[in-house]
Amino acid sequence: MPATTRLTTGLAVLATGLALAACGTTTTTTAEGTAAPPCRTASLAWTLAKLGTERGTGRAQARLTAVNKGPGTCVFDGYPGLEIHNGKAESIEGSGHGHPAAVALPAKAAVTVDLRYTPGGTNGAGDWCVRQREAVVRAPHDSRAAVVPVTDAHRKATAIDACGDTVSLAPLRRTPQGH
Repeated sequence: MPATTRLTTGLAVLATGLALAACGTTTTTTAEGTAAPPCRTASLAWTLAKLGTERGTGRAQARLTAVNKGPGTCVFDGYPGLEIHNGKAESIEGSGHGHPAAVALPAKAAVTVDLRYTPGGTNGAGDWCVRQREAVVRAPHDSRAAVVPVTDAHRKATAIDACGDTVSLAPLRRTPQGH
C-alpha cells in the first residue's frame, strides 16, 4: 500500500508540474537570484519604429520595443516572434542567430531588438516583398500574438516595405526604467 501511495503522490506531483508548465506559470531565476515568470505578449506594450537606411548597405533599419506593463518582473527569454503579412498570402518573419541571454524586465522596463531588412526597390531586393502598416508580434514562447502599428522615428504612422525571406533580428538589450 505505501508504494501505491508514493506512486500516486509522485504522479500527482508530476501532473501538477506539467499542468503548471502548460499554463505558462513556470519561472526563471534572474541574475539577481529571484524567480520571475516569463513575459507574456499581453503584458507588454509593443512599438515598431522604422528608422531609415544604413549607409553603404542599402539595408533598412527598424526597432521593436516591448515595455513590461505588468506590476512585477518578468523574464524575456529569447527572440520575439515577428511577422509582416501581405494579406493572407506573402509574409516575412523575423529571425535571430543563436539564443540570446534571458533579460529580466522589472515593471516599466523595456527590451529592444534592432531589425535589419532589404527595402523594396533596392538592388537585390527580389520580388518576394511585403508592404504593411502593422506587424504581428509575440513574446518568446508565447502563442498569443499582438498587432503593432509601424511608425517612423517621430511616432507617425508609416509602412514597412521589406523584401526577402527574413527580417534579421539583432540580440536584444534592456532599456532602463523611464527611458
